[in-house]
Amino acid sequence: MTVAKSRDAERTTNAAAARTGAGGGAGHAEQGGAGEESVILDSIADGVFTVDGQWRIRSFNRAAEAITGVPREEALGRPCCEVFRANICESACALRETMKTGRPVRDRAVFIVRSDGTRIPISVSTALLRNETGDVVGGVETFRDMSVEEELRKELESRYTFEDMISKSHVMQEIFRILPDVAESEATVLIEGESGTGKELLARAIHNLSPRRAGPLVIVNCGALPDTLLESELFGHRAGAFTDAKTDRHGRFELARGGTIFLDEIGDVSPALQAKLLRVLEDGSFEPLGSSETLQADARVVAATNRSLVELVERGGFRQDLFYRINVISIELPPLRERKGDVPLLVEHFIARFNRLRHRSIRGVSRDAMRTLMRYDYPGNVRELENIIEHAFVMCRSAEIRPRHLPRSLAAPDSGAAAAEPSTFDEAEAEFLRRTLERNLWNQAATARELGIHKTTLWRKLKRLGIEKPEETP
Repeated sequence: MTVAKSRDAERTTNAAAARTGAGGGAGHAEQGGAGEESVILDSIADGVFTVDGQWRIRSFNRAAEAITGVPREEALGRPCCEVFRANICESACALRETMKTGRPVRDRAVFIVRSDGTRIPISVSTALLRNETGDVVGGVETFRDMSVEEELRKELESRYTFEDMISKSHVMQEIFRILPDVAESEATVLIEGESGTGKELLARAIHNLSPRRAGPLVIVNCGALPDTLLESELFGHRAGAFTDAKTDRHGRFELARGGTIFLDEIGDVSPALQAKLLRVLEDGSFEPLGSSETLQADARVVAATNRSLVELVERGGFRQDLFYRINVISIELPPLRERKGDVPLLVEHFIARFNRLRHRSIRGVSRDAMRTLMRYDYPGNVRELENIIEHAFVMCRSAEIRPRHLPRSLAAPDSGAAAAEPSTFDEAEAEFLRRTLERNLWNQAATARELGIHKTTLWRKLKRLGIEKPEETP
């Protein structure tokens, strides 16, 4: 759809430039918009205006009037920046870029402010305006109102977004469904998942939805500190408790009073410290290092781990009684490789985010780049995908991210099977669907639920791509 729109916009821009630039068309438009050129411009659905060498508007079609809210008679003769009030006018004008470089701009996403003060999203394309002898006499810009597309995008985002988490997979949607009830309770929560799956985001969502939302959310990375420092970090210490303990220091449990404490990577806590955590969870009491005073904790505990605590308990590396205390409510976040259908949603989300942070206007990724992103298995999960898009923003100087802008590691062949990699978008989609079907034992209903689509839609895709369940081997 994006490619088609880009080509349509390019044809519209070139046609407008040719018609307006031929035979003094700009002059005709200035004289009240009469003549063949004006009729042609008014028949174009996209907004079109032309400027001369002094950036004054010489023609302004009806669609431009409708989108900007500025009547043609008010626009003609005025500097384009006074009429076409876009967020790029002062610093990154697309038309100025074309006039300077001679290269057209295609489908750049910007915002304009209408005459009534409404801010609306549009897509702009530009080209040089030449007279019949080929001399540059100005520029032409076409623009399309993207308000409907933006509303649809927001509707999809609201459907697949919960707090700061984005997913349309069946597993994640089920987590989103139960999360308000989980947050409302005071029960201890254990979040399990690989690194980068969004455990901290989930903990923040639980806190923000809980009755303790007005209190602090205190985060402790249990795997980042040695035992002695971690104990002091959690429970605090008194002056003289150890070397360099010059003054009293409050621990994280004290700082989290009335709120939530998030114990990340709890599987890395030593058995000795596990006993002290067990006491806090059992009766809410603890003692700062170097003190005989018993304090009471008032914090909801959310713990997370990227390791299997069940296996740690079986090997004796984690206390069974502590496991039962923190495993009151268990939530397991699936890795990104098991919800590849979320990759396009996440890519769009990260592109929008980096566009805001970097003041860029990258509109998306090419089909080949998306195919590469869909083929990768993301051992670093969502965090790795975010880093990949950030890398692409550094490397990309065009309006679209292409395979050459992605990290080289993504293009590396897997286990020498480069010859078997899909070469078309349909092949990439078919490979993804086969993997998902295999993971669900070729149960189409379960596969459709994981992908977040209706089973009839899945059936049509399988029929179109010629995917059939393999015969069982005897």
